[in-house]
Amino acid sequence: MKTIKGPAIFLAQFMGDQPPFDTLTGLADWAAGLGFRGLQLPTDPRLFDLTLAANSQDYCDEISGLLAERGLVITELSTHLQGQLLAVHPAYDSLFDGFAPAALRGKPAARTQWAADQLKAAALASRRLGLSAHVTFSGALAWPYLYPWPQRPAGLIEEAFAELARRWLPLLQAFDEAGVDVCYELHPGEDLFDGATLERFLEATGEHPRVNVLYDPSHMLLQQLDYLAFLDHYHERVRAFHVKDAEFRPSGRQGVYGGYTPWLARAGRFRSLGDGQIDFGAIFSKLAQYDYPGWAVLEWECALKHPQDGAAEGADFIRNHIIRVAERPFDDFAGSGLAREAVRSLLGLGDDLSGSSGGQMGENK
Repeated sequence: MKTIKGPAIFLAQFMGDQPPFDTLTGLADWAAGLGFRGLQLPTDPRLFDLTLAANSQDYCDEISGLLAERGLVITELSTHLQGQLLAVHPAYDSLFDGFAPAALRGKPAARTQWAADQLKAAALASRRLGLSAHVTFSGALAWPYLYPWPQRPAGLIEEAFAELARRWLPLLQAFDEAGVDVCYELHPGEDLFDGATLERFLEATGEHPRVNVLYDPSHMLLQQLDYLAFLDHYHERVRAFHVKDAEFRPSGRQGVYGGYTPWLARAGRFRSLGDGQIDFGAIFSKLAQYDYPGWAVLEWECALKHPQDGAAEGADFIRNHIIRVAERPFDDFAGSGLAREAVRSLLGLGDDLSGSSGGQMGENK
């Protein structure tokens, strides 16, 4: 079994215009001071030059060295915004244009190509940094048709996922050549948001081995998906983990479809670690049971608590939940060490080991 690595922190929600949150060096010093050991790094030009990293081993070594001096490593690079822009339904063009470089706004085809180029660069940069996983969004063409009213025409969802796969397959190949898993955060607003959509995408990509999951139980709780059973179904595909809490408290006024309400008043809302309803003890146990090979990464989003308090508490929360896995079965001390002859005697089988009545028996392990 493997002991989960951590604690780590996703820096996207902590970037700002004031020190120490305005530079990678400042954020690294801050995170290390809180006890974090890893950083999930957004490929935001204010922190990290993705194009340079794809082409320069010296630059990647410089970034890794800067973090190593502070006892930190990069856990994964993040291209959530670029993944989102790979597939955008026209209804969202103007809203998502703000995520693209200014020169590409109002140019959906050019924006899509830019996103694809960014993702290819992320594959190369991840390889140069010695990373084995990458986190991103899938993008979405079918999301506006989530609820089947008006009725969806036959073939609409199938064609949306076929097109999504066509856009992703060359990128999955690039990540495969780099030896890096693509971990999609299953998230509302993406065409991959639960196990059923993950399966549909896997089918469309020919069960591509680099299609994997960034597991975030908060998004599962808010859609009332069994986040523990999800691990039983898909643990082999879970290669990244956001430790983020949430609560769902439906009322006579609202339930899962509470999106028009401000975050503070929603039935479902994100919370700082330990303030919500998610059973992280059970999650960490299942991840240990299933030999999860990666990091436990704090993602902070909370409508109530200050982010710096959430980060400081989150480091200890994750550290206290990581299970140092056992090196041997707990009941080894009780092993009898009986030889095979003695075991057969206990079963009333006698001393004949020839297996004359049913062929030779295999060794009992």
